[in-house]
Amino acid sequence: MSSVQSMLFPEPPRRLPHSRWWNIAARTVHLAATGVLLGGHVFTVPAEQLYALLWVAIATGAALVFLEVYPSAHWAHQVCALFVYVKLALLCLILVFWDERVWILLGVLAVASVGSHAPRRVRHYSIWLKKVMVD
Repeated sequence: MSSVQSMLFPEPPRRLPHSRWWNIAARTVHLAATGVLLGGHVFTVPAEQLYALLWVAIATGAALVFLEVYPSAHWAHQVCALFVYVKLALLCLILVFWDERVWILLGVLAVASVGSHAPRRVRHYSIWLKKVMVD
């Protein structure tokens, strides 16, 4: 195994102390920020008033991805990551279809809900390795 491969896919996977609690904290703040952002767009709050929450949502989303990838980069080719990629793609559409942003954000919410509540064997299925990657 090359040094890059061993860094990305260590055996055994790395462990981050208190990762479960970091995940719960980041997810809680992320849900709060994104919920308020969605509500802000539904009720046409001026965008300037939502910028701080947007950055909180971005930072906590990035933290959640880091918490998933840190043990092993295998997360990046699982179905749960595909849900994240779809959400990011939809969010990018807002730049082009600003007037449709509420519908797009509701679509992001639907993708997030389905992705979070899909069975473990679906969420952790690796598209690349063609198997379920469960610890």
